Amino acid sequence: MNTPEEIKQIALSTIKDEYIAIKQLENYIDDAFVQAVEQILHCRGRIVITGIGKSAIIAGKIVATFNSTGTPAIFLHAADAIHGDLGIIQREDIAICLSNSGNTPEIKVLTPMLKTLGALLIGMVGNKQSYLASQSDIVINTTVEQEATPGNPAPTCSTTAQLVMGDALAMAVLHCRGFSAQDFARYHPGGSLGKQLYLKAENLYPANERPAVSPDADIRSLIVEISGKRLGVTAVLENNRVIGIITDGDLRRMLEKGHDISKLKAKDIMTKNPKTIPGKTLAVDALQIMRQNNITQLLVLDNEEYKGVVHLHDILREGII
Repeated sequence: MNTPEEIKQIALSTIKDEYIAIKQLENYIDDAFVQAVEQILHCRGRIVITGIGKSAIIAGKIVATFNSTGTPAIFLHAADAIHGDLGIIQREDIAICLSNSGNTPEIKVLTPMLKTLGALLIGMVGNKQSYLASQSDIVINTTVEQEATPGNPAPTCSTTAQLVMGDALAMAVLHCRGFSAQDFARYHPGGSLGKQLYLKAENLYPANERPAVSPDADIRSLIVEISGKRLGVTAVLENNRVIGIITDGDLRRMLEKGHDISKLKAKDIMTKNPKTIPGKTLAVDALQIMRQNNITQLLVLDNEEYKGVVHLHDILREGII
């Protein structure tokens, strides 16, 4: 059993080796890399990314990165490709094949078939003298000096290099396309960033009750409305127009002051000119208004018509913080 200090040293050695491998990639950002980016930008088909073993796992991640940044891509396992799935690839597609050695049996079978189909072949390879490199139209070099820690045969530095080079390729394409945060949100509507860029008040208030009382409503009616609608607030409406707001905090403060509540009406307690927002207001902007004014609810008005309430919890529940 290794000592705690030895375990730490193994981990640090692994990180150091992989850092060196990544640093080496700076030397491989060459004209071939630029050509690969340009071909992807002008591709009229899809980007088909393939590999075998651990390289196949990295290929799947690169596919996900391309798809999430607006470049249509599909994953094709090299073993599946040579056993019936090669029909996925069309002449207008670009095939990116990942392999550290570039000489595995599956790769040697697959690459001539890809050439026959007429798809452009980009080899992301750790051996520029390999069969894959010789067959590729464009070679992206991911050579590493060794895997992590001496004598370790498991893919570590080599797969890390493939992963980082794949990210570099996707990011170069992204920036050349002018892919924006708004574009990213369209492909990630369920994510926090996506929601910040598209989720609006009108998407939130319909799930809530619409608390409202008249200016002459008594205290009992107020309490029933606020507690029954479970939003801690009610609008005060006169002729269907919002003239004020009452929160459960307003009621507590009134009771703490010892007022005779038997004759009080909503109009005696309400806060006039409450903070309101239109339905098209982004949820993230509504949150900012709440923070600036130290409040937890906003009334939603469209053309002065009272639509409902957005509560702080509605926004936080969507992961917007």
